[in-house]
Amino acid sequence: MIPVYELFIAIRHLTSRRRQTIFSVLAVGLAVLLLMWSQAVMVGFTEEMYSKTVDRMMPHVTVEPQEGDDYIHLYRKLIEDINEIDGVIGISPVLTGPATFEYKGKNKNVVMQGIRVEGHDSVMYINDDIIEGSFRDLEVSPNTVVVGDALAEKLDVEIGDTIDASFPEANPANLKVVGIYDSGTPMDETLAITSLSTAQDFLDVSNVVTTILVRVDDRERAQAISDRIDTIGYPASGWKETNPEIIQTLKMEGISNAITLSLIVIIASFGIVSTLFMVVMEKTKEIGMLMAMGVSRRSILIIFVMESGILGLLGALMGVILGATLAIYMGSYDYGFEVMPGISSIPFVVRIQDAAIIVLFTFLLNLIAGIYPASRASKLKPVEAIGRE
Repeated sequence: MIPVYELFIAIRHLTSRRRQTIFSVLAVGLAVLLLMWSQAVMVGFTEEMYSKTVDRMMPHVTVEPQEGDDYIHLYRKLIEDINEIDGVIGISPVLTGPATFEYKGKNKNVVMQGIRVEGHDSVMYINDDIIEGSFRDLEVSPNTVVVGDALAEKLDVEIGDTIDASFPEANPANLKVVGIYDSGTPMDETLAITSLSTAQDFLDVSNVVTTILVRVDDRERAQAISDRIDTIGYPASGWKETNPEIIQTLKMEGISNAITLSLIVIIASFGIVSTLFMVVMEKTKEIGMLMAMGVSRRSILIIFVMESGILGLLGALMGVILGATLAIYMGSYDYGFEVMPGISSIPFVVRIQDAAIIVLFTFLLNLIAGIYPASRASKLKPVEAIGRE
């Protein structure tokens, strides 16, 4: 049940000191605005990073050979079993091995990756990164290769040039460049992609792969699906296991951001404490008269705690609304330049749950902050309070 009488007096106290009330609300509102805006940026950049990396540049699940084996031998049957798992939308068998590329006296050690074009593109979307030539020519023509733009520059090769590929215990091959890609990552200088059959011939192996890459419909289901593949008999790892640095970096940034902005809100809450102390000092006689009329010390305590809560709630609501509005506006604005590679606008994401948590946190924090001045007010002695000038 809402203490109506105490609420009425609390509102009267706040409205009688409008300037201080407004400044207190603005102080909390500004702090919450920064908190809401920063949270929208943090969530936006996190989603953008997941979209640019996890959803485009890496498999959600990686399946490896059984313990003691260098290759996955029965990979066709394994692919059929994985494909039956609910949530799997892409599977790519891959044969990876080292190679040395040479062209007109220039050479470079690379990682050769043999793939099936359609399956690999369903997992890694490599076709979207092709800037010259055609990714699909790998399966149309034997002994062809797609290289990164950085590797092409190192070797000074262009579309149509033939690279000499060799490595100890491998079968030397002449690979025609049919495509150049640009993923914007360091692998552009070291990764060369060819067809699975070409890689098997070069590495002198047949009907085997080194890994199977899997894409799922929801990256958050990757671990559950990797656990399902484990039960088939092959070790599988979700993207969080194979790339723990991504999660660790986001956690550290999130914690640092939350601590910094929470301190801002706490500092703003001290403004409310000082306001309440001023109210207690100015309303000393009024408090004494209320006690003399029979108002309990508990009611006095509730009155001033409610004042602190009202100030905090008003400031929190104002800050969340303004912060969300600012984030939405800035997120829809095209700055005409890249704020980070491939992004020409700041990726803000405003979530209702974030707004609710911030409002609740600020409200509770200000309730707690108001306990001390409220306690001071409730401990005043009626006779001494009425007699003060």
